[in-house]
Amino acid sequence: MSEPTDLRGEARPRLLYVEDEGEIAQIVVEVLSEDYDVDHAASGEDALTLALRRRYDVMVVDRRLPVMSGVELLVAIRTARIATPALMLTALGSIDDRVSGLDGGADDYLVKPFDFAELLARLRALRRGSRAIGDRREIGSWIFTPRTQALYSPTERRVSLTTAETELLELLTSSPEHVFTREEVVDAVFPGGSPATVDTYVHYIRRKATPEIIDTVRSRGYRSGDPS
Repeated sequence: MSEPTDLRGEARPRLLYVEDEGEIAQIVVEVLSEDYDVDHAASGEDALTLALRRRYDVMVVDRRLPVMSGVELLVAIRTARIATPALMLTALGSIDDRVSGLDGGADDYLVKPFDFAELLARLRALRRGSRAIGDRREIGSWIFTPRTQALYSPTERRVSLTTAETELLELLTSSPEHVFTREEVVDAVFPGGSPATVDTYVHYIRRKATPEIIDTVRSRGYRSGDPS
């Protein structure tokens, strides 16, 4: 997969921004796009679909959204076992509002109006914390470390992965309960590819590690496995 890169040639982090007010969203997206590859969703339902389909490095969620509120969105995301750090933006700044937002799944809380410098600083802090504690994922009794592009067996055998294999496994483990269709994997990991590309890379990973590392759900797609 070809990632968007910054001026230093490094992959740009992905950010999911959820805001239903168009004028506000346009301004915030413009600022965030200087440092991030931004996906904007105008509703909680659309944001949940994106969060289940793509891997993000951080999320910015407005609290007051139609139909599904920002808190309800984060509850759904955390229920799906997606641990992407999330910052909630809101005009509601009471202690009770902050507590309910944080208990609902937000990792940080910023009250409107806010300064963009502070928003960007808080996002950098969230990403640092996520890298420090979240770069180890369990797949059954196996350990997956995306940053080092490696899998470790129960006997501590190290299995090296390519970038594409890592991104595929990172997507599946970002929401272990979700069954990803081949089309969803193509969209997130292999833009311009085909469903056959997904099958090929699943085969590569299984051959390197163990067939049970990825489950096939008949007529639906793939999900993270539970190998012993």
